[in-house]
Amino acid sequence: MASIASSLDGEKERRLQALFSQPVRFHLLYKSSHHGAQLSALLSSFDTSGKFVLAVFLPTGAVRGGFTSRSLKDGREFDDREAFVFEINSRAKRFPVLRSAKAVEVHFPDSGQPVNRGYGFGQQGAHGFGFVKAVDFGQLASSPSGPVAVSFGKCLRVDSDDQVMYVSLCADEAYGCGWPEEKRARCVDVELHRVQDLGDLLPSPWREVCWTDGTRQSLRQNFVSYKLVLETLPRVRALLLGPVGSGKSSFVNSIRSTIYRRIVHLPNVGTATGSFTKKLKSYDIRAEKGGSPSALSLCDVMAIGDEDFAGLSFSDTLDIIKGHVPEGYKFQSDFPINDKIHGYRAAPTLKDQIHCILFVLDATKVTSYSSSLRTSLRRLHTTVSDLGIPQLILLTHVDQVCCAVKENMMSVYSSRVVQEKMQKAAELVGLPLSYVLPVKNYISQLSVDVNTDILLLSVVNSILQAVDDTLEDDYPGVVTGPHTQTPPKDSLRL
Repeated sequence: MASIASSLDGEKERRLQALFSQPVRFHLLYKSSHHGAQLSALLSSFDTSGKFVLAVFLPTGAVRGGFTSRSLKDGREFDDREAFVFEINSRAKRFPVLRSAKAVEVHFPDSGQPVNRGYGFGQQGAHGFGFVKAVDFGQLASSPSGPVAVSFGKCLRVDSDDQVMYVSLCADEAYGCGWPEEKRARCVDVELHRVQDLGDLLPSPWREVCWTDGTRQSLRQNFVSYKLVLETLPRVRALLLGPVGSGKSSFVNSIRSTIYRRIVHLPNVGTATGSFTKKLKSYDIRAEKGGSPSALSLCDVMAIGDEDFAGLSFSDTLDIIKGHVPEGYKFQSDFPINDKIHGYRAAPTLKDQIHCILFVLDATKVTSYSSSLRTSLRRLHTTVSDLGIPQLILLTHVDQVCCAVKENMMSVYSSRVVQEKMQKAAELVGLPLSYVLPVKNYISQLSVDVNTDILLLSVVNSILQAVDDTLEDDYPGVVTGPHTQTPPKDSLRL
């Protein structure tokens, strides 16, 4: 949003930055004078995670606002020990939250909270203290049940009406703030900024990558021309395993998009709360549209279950890995795979088996996955290790956990947050950190970009190399020699 100028001039921005304990940078997400003075537009501008500043610009030239470490995109009441409200006049001052239980709230017409339309705090309305019955919420939000106000305790409350933003101010013990009462003052502007903690970036990246188009071209060429050391095995079958919403199917689309140099839209991606994929589906990754298959085939299956979703069973997973399950088999939670199903392979060959396991985990959820999912992942890791099959972890949505990475994917290996998420993913499965590969899937983009492609291409090359290393150990007398391609010298170095 660099083309939209913030109402925070250089001096006010410096004063606001000085209120934080370490260096920060602000990224403008919403500006009422540009995006529309509606509360629904403000709330929809929040990222799914991160830290945010809400700044209210008053006719006097003063600025009032609040900081929260919680996204207000979903939910009503937010416990936030980091929250504070602030004022910027000739100087800036912050008032940290003293009672964090309801530090920040999003108010709805059915919440039993005062909507404050036409009345101030503590003012007696026509229908009772602080409450209004006959309110046209269509003027306040996109639907009758939409949000009507955002508040930081009682001291700062923002609402909208007829394309105008209003702010109400008053003293509040929850924030130790002694602001004089002001009822629904008309705002000159209201802005939402994402707060980037500059301390989140390491002085130097902990994995070295050459982020150039030359690297992308080398990685792509190496992948499409890769020949496995075992000539009798035409291609690697890599199985994608992960919970609902981890991005398994989107990863398949993203790899094809990277190879084809354009965004690919396949009918295998959804946003359902349960697993979108119901069948065993193998996707050959071709060197070009309509071209010959590469050395990699990605196999997508039903999501792994957790406490809220039954998902793919452990026994069915093992049957897939061992090659017993036919292509297109539709999984049924209450009907486990057995040798009576149509197409069951009683004696699968090496070509039918799975040669690499890819655990796909969501970086935004990796710290909140259920204990049952952790148990399932650990059990699978142990069993697959006993089978001698290489494993990797794909950590998706890394751009959604760090502002710096969202702004520039080149920061992915300089981000402390991403590093911590990768470490958590490694612990969750039981693999070393070097086995975790961060990726960003193509979800909303309309064209591919160099840095996202480099991460994705690094993954597929790592898969082929991991399988080759295993084949060389498992078939020492059969392999024909080293594969004909070598990794590009300026690609990912772990």
